[in-house]
Amino acid sequence: MVIINVLKIVNWFRVTNSADLRKYDFSEELTQMKVMKLLYYVQGLYLKLYDERAFDNDILAWRWGPAIQEVHDKYIGQREIVGEISEQDLADFKEVNSDERLAEIVEAVNEAMGNMSASDLVRKTHEERPWKETEQSDVIADDLIKDFFDKNFKVSRE
Repeated sequence: MVIINVLKIVNWFRVTNSADLRKYDFSEELTQMKVMKLLYYVQGLYLKLYDERAFDNDILAWRWGPAIQEVHDKYIGQREIVGEISEQDLADFKEVNSDERLAEIVEAVNEAMGNMSASDLVRKTHEERPWKETEQSDVIADDLIKDFFDKNFKVSRE
């Protein structure tokens, strides 16, 4: 199995949010902080369901919750991250959608948590064992994430 680059998953969320911004008056632009929490849930569900990572990047326990260094570095100094959607962004969106397992998970995470604010997601992750039990700035262990998701997330398949 080929593990997809985390920034392609970010682009999936950017493209989806861009469409929502055009479609719904109440939509808010995706922020760097929010996408990192959504990525944490994507990784957790992927570990739960497939016992492997959705993306190869470590998830770090930062002050404001789970974070991914590469995403932070790409969008440093930016709050909102949607901006203009390029042909490459659309290609990344399609690539994520072409991976049936990954597409199912990003869609489920977006459906369940996409309407939550970044601060709501920060509060949520701060209440969860993986972030609470990891020293600040350290890597949150895959085993800890998987165990937490195994015990706390019910998944129904249709």
